[in-house]
Amino acid sequence: MKSSNNVLNFVNSLVVVLPSSKNLTIGWNYGSMLGMILMFQILTGTFLAFYYTADGMYAFNAIQYIMYEVNYGWIFRLFHSNGASLFFIFMYLHVFKALFMMSYRLKKVWASGLTIFLLVIVEAFMGYVLVWAQMSFWAAVVITSLLSVIPIWGMKIVMWVWSGFGVTSATLKFFFVLHFLLPWGLLVLVLMHLIFLHATGSTSSLYCHGDYDKICFGPEFWNKDLYNLVFWFLFFIFTLFYPYNLGDPEMYIEANPMMSPVHIVPEWYFLFAYAILRAIPNKVLGVVALLMSIVSFYLFVLINNYTSCLNKLNKFLVYTFIVCGIILSWLGQCLVEIPFVYLSGLFSFFYFILIILLMLMFFFSKFLYI
Repeated sequence: MKSSNNVLNFVNSLVVVLPSSKNLTIGWNYGSMLGMILMFQILTGTFLAFYYTADGMYAFNAIQYIMYEVNYGWIFRLFHSNGASLFFIFMYLHVFKALFMMSYRLKKVWASGLTIFLLVIVEAFMGYVLVWAQMSFWAAVVITSLLSVIPIWGMKIVMWVWSGFGVTSATLKFFFVLHFLLPWGLLVLVLMHLIFLHATGSTSSLYCHGDYDKICFGPEFWNKDLYNLVFWFLFFIFTLFYPYNLGDPEMYIEANPMMSPVHIVPEWYFLFAYAILRAIPNKVLGVVALLMSIVSFYLFVLINNYTSCLNKLNKFLVYTFIVCGIILSWLGQCLVEIPFVYLSGLFSFFYFILIILLMLMFFFSKFLYI
């Protein structure tokens, strides 16, 4: 029953009367979990921003001050840094579930979700730099230098991001402001993503002809979303008992612009893209391949694929793609030497071939069903 309050009607349409397929499994929890993690990161990040100093002379010491002097500052910092890893775990699970369910059929949902993914990558990178440790400082130098491959304006853009002739305190302040503001834009994009999703309905392995054979989202699926509490419990246990296992030892050494680490490695969730970048000796082609490793998924909106989600060929290709991504992530943290360089090139080739095969899967399926 509709209310006279438009805001109440809007919320009601999102989380109560939304028609939903009867067989949504725990795989559809990934989206709600990502929403919870985003709010959690904004909350913990806001409290950290109260005591952080965006200056190259004091940034690293400000982190130590938060850890040792601010009441419960250590727990907010550990939750925020490990929360980034939790975010990417469920982000990748969400993307893989979408590939299994061929969610790129929902073109606006797919495009908005992929845009959120790209912005989260930028957000995570800038947050990584704010620690101002050896690894994060030199990661900033390497990644921002890649912008120089842009024709004509490349070096000007690099110097604009640097706010000078190198990565300095001005660069740090630039990243801090963007890192603080971008999540609020992400909230708007997430809301748009939900509106697009609820306009079309979720994909599922059980084909639903219309809203008449669906059920209301609430309270049926609210109970299912309570499973998220299990994941939160595991996250809290991991953060409290193994808080530094996902970090690099170089992240606990203050940045030294005069001496770079022997082996520059990004966080684990960027390793697959880093392996693709390193696999190509040419800088321009390497950056293009790095961008296309994610941007190429935008091309999926051009596909009108109405093959069954239960198609075994699609499942095989997605599973193979996941294995390829895991191997690339392992190669991304290996030394730049033989045979790892050759293997990175080989699996980078497989990575893009699998994306093309996933796009063309519909055409293969037509021949299989003849």
